[in-house]
Amino acid sequence: MAKKSGKKRAPQDTGDGRQMIASNRRARHDFHISDTYEAGLVLQGTEVKSLRMGRASLADGFVDIERGEAWLHNVHIPEYSQGTWTNHAARRKRKLLLHRLEIDKIERHVNAKGFTVVPLSLYFVKGRAKIELGLAKGKQTWDKRQTIAKREADREKQAELGRHLKGMD
Repeated sequence: MAKKSGKKRAPQDTGDGRQMIASNRRARHDFHISDTYEAGLVLQGTEVKSLRMGRASLADGFVDIERGEAWLHNVHIPEYSQGTWTNHAARRKRKLLLHRLEIDKIERHVNAKGFTVVPLSLYFVKGRAKIELGLAKGKQTWDKRQTIAKREADREKQAELGRHLKGMD
């Protein structure tokens, strides 16, 4: 059995001042994203340390509005390995920091039009943990197949264009 490396997996710098920690690529596959929001997170100390090691999973996460506050549920931030009894619970609900108008707008869409709010990516900006949220509506199976077919057609078109331009040289 292979021994796990003790090295940290540092967040990746995206070039626009963001250090990417985790992204939810499946969300863009399973949902139509109509609008995005950036929110701050209220975190405990060991959660920040765990995020700085580049450890988080947004796979099952969702946002719920309770009494005028936005809460992030089911996002897995594993316990900090050097933590003590003050370690956090890995899947606890976390408060999101959004403007009142944004919360009201999200709540209107979720209640009236059948939308849901899913986390798209988690990153640091100037040392602060931020999360990108997407106002999403679920895709049907045929929508997913259509998206995949369009992506493959675009890829083939680009490859053919590249071959054509290469033949002109």
